[in-house]
Amino acid sequence: MRSCVRYMNNAVETHDLVKRFGDFIAVDHVTLQVGRGEIFGFLGPNGAGKSTTIRMLCGLLLPTSGSATVGGLDVMRESEAIKQHIGYMSQKFSLYDDLTVEENIDFFSGIYGVPRARRPERKAYVLKMAGIEERRSTLTRLLSGGWKQRLALGCAILHEPPILFLDEPTSGVDPIARRTFWDLIYQLSAAGNTIFVSTHYMDEAEYCHRLALMYRGKIIALGTPGELKQSLQGHYLLRLEVSDILSSMKALEKLDGVSDVAVFGGGLHVTVADVSLAIPKIRAALQQAGITITVLEAIEPSMEDVFVAMIEQEERKAA
Repeated sequence: MRSCVRYMNNAVETHDLVKRFGDFIAVDHVTLQVGRGEIFGFLGPNGAGKSTTIRMLCGLLLPTSGSATVGGLDVMRESEAIKQHIGYMSQKFSLYDDLTVEENIDFFSGIYGVPRARRPERKAYVLKMAGIEERRSTLTRLLSGGWKQRLALGCAILHEPPILFLDEPTSGVDPIARRTFWDLIYQLSAAGNTIFVSTHYMDEAEYCHRLALMYRGKIIALGTPGELKQSLQGHYLLRLEVSDILSSMKALEKLDGVSDVAVFGGGLHVTVADVSLAIPKIRAALQQAGITITVLEAIEPSMEDVFVAMIEQEERKAA
């Protein structure tokens, strides 16, 4: 039962979307477009406004102002229709712990209006897709976080929605379960589904086709992971491994041309304005402090580096 939605050019579009709670602006004039079949990431810290935006797009919360469409359906006027044509998975999984895996699937098949004749086929698909065929009779409360996560995703797609909203779906599960879950997302995207996923895990941003960085209700950057990394003008990253990390941090923090020094793994990440000018200065400063350098090289910034740098830029603007 492929849902019939009125697609225009994009699966999701918002224009100056705003949500206020009293004097607090949770979502501040958000404008974005998500293409069909795209994995679109919504990245940001807790409290940034990601979940509030998703709840508006899912028809669960009315916007204060602005406009948005999901599958061509207007969130203001057609919220009930939107709910019938999307899949939604929250970070709390929305499962019933006192039901078995199979009973949860049966229950959500009814909730989503899956035709009775198709329910056995859809149940078999979900069990296989999630890899939980051998756990079909297990009480849901006995499943690990990773298995609950896969079951919740399966229940969210029982009615074959073309658009999926996943609100921090990997929160609280281990890294291996998170990677397995993203494999499932890729499979759904390859089948033509549009995936709108929010996360505060910076490494997950690398898995998205495009992403928006959200901070204090605003989108502060939008593009592919590669585009966002390249957009950091004046923010170049050096990997530094030394004999004394703490002394190195003290020596470099006030060095001209160095904007940030942070511990990363067993070494340091040093943010500089100009690599060619900074490296000789760093070598000289550490040599003068009696510190041995084992590695000093320019590297590509991670999404965490990008996000931190962009937040710092926003803080400077606000100040």
